[in-house]
Amino acid sequence: MLAIPAIDLMGGKAVRLREGDPRQATIYADDPCAALREFLGAGARRVHIVDLDGAFAGRPVQTDLVRRLVAVAHEGGAEVEVGGGLRDTAAVLAMLDTGADYVVVGTLAVRDPDAVSLLCRQHPGRIIVAIDARDGLVALAGWQEPTAVPALALAKTAAIWGAAALLHTDIARDGLQCGPAVDATVSLQRAVPSVLVIASGGVGSLADLDALRAADVRAVVLGRALYEGSFTLEEALARC
Repeated sequence: MLAIPAIDLMGGKAVRLREGDPRQATIYADDPCAALREFLGAGARRVHIVDLDGAFAGRPVQTDLVRRLVAVAHEGGAEVEVGGGLRDTAAVLAMLDTGADYVVVGTLAVRDPDAVSLLCRQHPGRIIVAIDARDGLVALAGWQEPTAVPALALAKTAAIWGAAALLHTDIARDGLQCGPAVDATVSLQRAVPSVLVIASGGVGSLADLDALRAADVRAVVLGRALYEGSFTLEEALARC
């Protein structure tokens, strides 16, 4: 199982939110590049970066910082996946231009599926579709806009497009360390066996990682648990 440490950017700092609420932000690092170097030193092979300012503004905001982080990650031999505020094709292409290995789109996949389908064809292996769900239904625009779109339906559609992976976040668990949505993630993976499904949200202990691995989940994003010291990235990598 691939363990992917997360760096969420807000105001140029590395933060974590609770349930995606910008009013509940905790600053963990004034220098995100330093935080990234720590993850690289611990053995990270891929890093998950989110432009939270961009997610809430509806357009990329921290592109220059993302570009610097991508360069640092590549120097350390790690891949980078980046998302947040990529609501049109131009924004996706601009993020790919930073050198990011993968770009994560969520809102765009629902609002303009034809555009994402085309992006998947034009940039094979580089477009990850985010499935941000609450009670099994997809939420958009930085998780602030609920929809009636079932997570399972979006997963199946993204697989048809040829998405590089699906990033499944259980919004109600994100940032709370209350345990991951194992069953929901496994259901998505079984529905689209040919596509990597990345679990995100709720991991708070090494036992949570054991549960995901036992269920044959193949990748997981780690956030608050690392920053709060619930376990180290080295410990997580050893368990994965």
